[in-house]
Amino acid sequence: MAWVKAAQDNAALPYIVIDKPAALLYLFAADGTLLGQTPVLLGIGIGDDSTPGVGAKKLEDIGPAERTTPAGRYVAKFGRAFGHERVLWVDYANSVAIHAVITTNKKEKRVQRLLSPSPDDNRISFGCVNVGTPFYTRKLSPLFKKTGGVVYILPDTKTLDEVFPRLRLLPYLDGAAQSEPAA
Repeated sequence: MAWVKAAQDNAALPYIVIDKPAALLYLFAADGTLLGQTPVLLGIGIGDDSTPGVGAKKLEDIGPAERTTPAGRYVAKFGRAFGHERVLWVDYANSVAIHAVITTNKKEKRVQRLLSPSPDDNRISFGCVNVGTPFYTRKLSPLFKKTGGVVYILPDTKTLDEVFPRLRLLPYLDGAAQSEPAA
């Protein structure tokens, strides 16, 4: 995702890159400096799009195939999650946020899943991205608290070009910038 920095696609805001296949989150300062990485829990459903209307459903009405973490570029801001703690809203309309790992259902073993070396067991959420509490409170929250930032979620099944069409233009934009005559 070096193109984010090269194209200044993050609009001088801090940003996050979530690699869904690897179940990893990379946290970057606005200037592109990597500040940390951490494992994440993701939606149990494989796919790159939210089911239409999923954000308006009750949790118990959302089927496993609808529990996807959508791929794409999102401008994220902190806000309240329906009377709960503050979360970093990624896609408010579809109820997708980044928040500290939820541990209320012990059977799900979410903390253990985060700590396991394999990404194969990191699919458990309804679509939200869960991170370890220390990373969330010490690194992510302070960085995004005032201005928000940009979140890039890499796809499971689509190509990068499908999810981030600007990638196709970068060679042309770079070439145009290099071929401009000096003033």
